[in-house]
Amino acid sequence: MKKLLITEKPSVAMEYAKVLNLESNRKNGYIESRDWIITWCVGHLVTMSYPEVYDEKFKFWRLDTLPFIPKEFKYEIKPEVSKQFEIVKELLQREDVEEIYNARRFWKRRRIHTTTSFYDGKTKSKGKNEKGLDRLPNRRRNTKGHKRGKGFIRI
Repeated sequence: MKKLLITEKPSVAMEYAKVLNLESNRKNGYIESRDWIITWCVGHLVTMSYPEVYDEKFKFWRLDTLPFIPKEFKYEIKPEVSKQFEIVKELLQREDVEEIYNARRFWKRRRIHTTTSFYDGKTKSKGKNEKGLDRLPNRRRNTKGHKRGKGFIRI
């Protein structure tokens, strides 16, 4: 029996294949080895339908039709990734798949590893040496005189 690992994009799938040290062959839309199948979603495969799909009167926003909260939400497969959606769908239904893993990003905020600490974007700096931990050094000199200071850009 095989384990199915679903990643966000192909480059992440390749990294998982390296980390798991798989002797694998890449197929159309996935990587398969003796014990693992690794596939990807190329971002979002499915999106919520626009309001006009529910009713034509919601095509233009008006105060008398807002807020629009449907009783049952409708979803659509994004046309540009429909082929990958079908590949993932087939892999999920394979008889030899015993376990399914969702390898998504587990943090919500961008995190930066600095030389002084691991900054999560929430805590305030504690001293003058830690000033600007929520900024990355800019390689070119700041010549426009922005208030953020020379040599830093906000992320």
